[in-house]
Amino acid sequence: MTLRSAPDHYIGIDVGTGSARACIIDTTGDIKALASENIKLWQPASYGGTHYEQSTTDIWNAICLCVRSVLATSSIPPTSIRGIGFDATCSLAVFTHDTDAPVPVTGPDFTNDGNDRNVILWLDHRPLAEAEAINATGHPLLKYVGGKMSVEMEIPKVLWLKNNMPEELWERCKFYDLADALTHIATGEETRSFCSAVCKQGFVPVGVDGSVKGWQQDFLENIGLGDLVENDFRKMGGVNGVSGNFLSAGELVGGLCEKAAKELGLPAGIAIGSGVIDAYAGWIGTVGAKVKLSRDHLDESAAPNDVSQAFTRLASVAGTSTCHLAMSREPVFVPGVWGPYRDVLIPDFWMAEGGQSATGELIKHMLETHAAYDETVKEAEAAGKNIYDYLNDHLRHLKEETKAPSISYLGRHFFFYGDLWGNRSPIADPNMRGAIIGMSSDKSKDGMVLLYYSTMEFIALQTRQIIEAMNKAGHSILSIFMSGSQCQNEILMDLIATACDMPVLIPRYVNAAVVHGAAMLGAKAASADKDGRTEPLWDIMDRMSKPGKVVWSSGDPAEKKLLDTKYEVFLDQCRTQQEYRKKIDEALKGSTLEGVN
Repeated sequence: MTLRSAPDHYIGIDVGTGSARACIIDTTGDIKALASENIKLWQPASYGGTHYEQSTTDIWNAICLCVRSVLATSSIPPTSIRGIGFDATCSLAVFTHDTDAPVPVTGPDFTNDGNDRNVILWLDHRPLAEAEAINATGHPLLKYVGGKMSVEMEIPKVLWLKNNMPEELWERCKFYDLADALTHIATGEETRSFCSAVCKQGFVPVGVDGSVKGWQQDFLENIGLGDLVENDFRKMGGVNGVSGNFLSAGELVGGLCEKAAKELGLPAGIAIGSGVIDAYAGWIGTVGAKVKLSRDHLDESAAPNDVSQAFTRLASVAGTSTCHLAMSREPVFVPGVWGPYRDVLIPDFWMAEGGQSATGELIKHMLETHAAYDETVKEAEAAGKNIYDYLNDHLRHLKEETKAPSISYLGRHFFFYGDLWGNRSPIADPNMRGAIIGMSSDKSKDGMVLLYYSTMEFIALQTRQIIEAMNKAGHSILSIFMSGSQCQNEILMDLIATACDMPVLIPRYVNAAVVHGAAMLGAKAASADKDGRTEPLWDIMDRMSKPGKVVWSSGDPAEKKLLDTKYEVFLDQCRTQQEYRKKIDEALKGSTLEGVN
């Protein structure tokens, strides 16, 4: 009897802010197993809550646990795994170039505490002064990051390390985006991704605006990072095709090395794809679904999608923060929206990235700081529900009890503006903060649920603001493809669909769309021929993406009119906050209070 070999499978690995995940998919894109492990987050108290650090050692250990778990629970033989893809948050990972050891990023001593805290998380706002200094240069490359380099990006963090780290330690450093650090650990290769370098590190692809090496020497020298130019930009991965290698999403980095293979419980040599930032894996995992926008279901029998259909689809990847991603054939410049970025996912195509610095975290914060939170959590637990489902039920109850025409009517005179962590898009102002009009003395659950609703309403209205800014600049967004945990919140999804007046598409794998996209990168890497050529990413997405369901605007003219009016107030709150801050700053000019923190 002839034994048939096991069918091919691929592994996706996703590293978010709080956890690492792994999944196994088959050749059709079906997820066969999924596992998650928490990862550690350090927040040094001495820095007033602005520093967030992680460890690649801790992250890799969590990844290994996840991979071993999905292999065990699926009973899929390790020998059937053909490719692995990685995504991760856009965080800065630091190693030594001489010994490849993790470099601690905790000031002021920068000594290893045994935890290898070598990652500055995307959420870390320590380099505010560095970001301001970078943006003050007005360098032409800034137009490719929405006009301003965000404090969340990696070059300001590198500059902070240069300004604070002992010189002898700084000289030994090399820098990776976290996704690139993971492919480095997996393969031993120094290959970097266009996704990381272009989106977060100021790399301008060759040929764009006369770029010759990708890295802009004059920019780095002007901002005080001339050291990065030395040895053909070795600290940042070198010059593509000369002293380094940069790849678009999923292109073959190399084979899984022996050490990593042993730790993961896999055979060595498995194809490793070039990684992406986690939000971009969300784009990969959602926008390729075959869709026919009926009111019932996204129809799997629809004809295969052409890549041009992606141009009308906004990927909204919602977790701790939310990223809004759109593809275009030509560059589209949107003030306050990062990009346009060429080559980061599909060669010669451009991506734009808007975002909200805090959405899931914002909802969590507004609830946890309310007087009624602890008691309401107990009630939710007693009812066997999570806090969000319980509050949604309570909103529906209040609507019925008060005979309100809609849930939105409950919050008609409550105006919440929620940029507590600054504004990523389209204002691009890290100094933006929150504001409430209509606040009362109500400390009850009813008062908390009103604040909860208004926080979701803010998220929906700001999503509209971002989409309008993108479409005004030249995009043609007609639908929103969601992913992330917020997809499970029915009231939030209804709000976004109605506020933006466009369908919201919920993926089949609600909790796994991002890691599903990462697995597709593994499939792309595994398709490499002897010359390294791989199957087009869109073809893989078309074959493996899974349709889910559609959420439509409520269609209620009164609710739409209410939200349109609330949107006008939202824009006014956004504008007047800036005006108020400017008035105060002007009043303090020349006084003893000017510049006092």
